[in-house]
Amino acid sequence: QVQLVESGGGLVQAGGSLRLSCAASGRTFSTYTMGWFRQAPGKEREFVALVSWSGGTTNYADSVKGRFTISRDTAKNTVYLQMNRLKPDDTAVYYCAAGGPLSKSPHEYDYWGQGTQVTVSS
Repeated sequence: QVQLVESGGGLVQAGGSLRLSCAASGRTFSTYTMGWFRQAPGKEREFVALVSWSGGTTNYADSVKGRFTISRDTAKNTVYLQMNRLKPDDTAVYYCAAGGPLSKSPHEYDYWGQGTQVTVSS
C-alpha cells in the first residue's frame, strides 16, 4: 500500500516556474514507477512525466519536454516535478501516481494522490 500527497501547486505567471512534490508513505515506494499526470477542466487526464523505480529512466509528454524535469529521492520517499517556462496551457490539477510498468497510461497506475492545482496566468 502506498499513500501519496502532492504539494507545491499555485498561481504563477507565464514563463515562471514551480516545483511540485509528491510525498509517499509505504515501505515499497522504491519499487514503483512514479508518474505525474494532469487534468484540465473538461479534458481527460493526461500523462506528463514518469520516472522508473531506480530513477534511471524518465519519459515526458512532448508538450512538456525540455521544460519539465521529473526526479525522485528514494531516501526521502519523494518525487518531484520541476516545471519551468510555464504556459497557460499547463493549467490543470496535477496528480502523482505509483504503478508497475513504465507506462504513459493512467490505467497502469495503482495509487494516486489527491492532486494539486497549478494555474498559469497569461
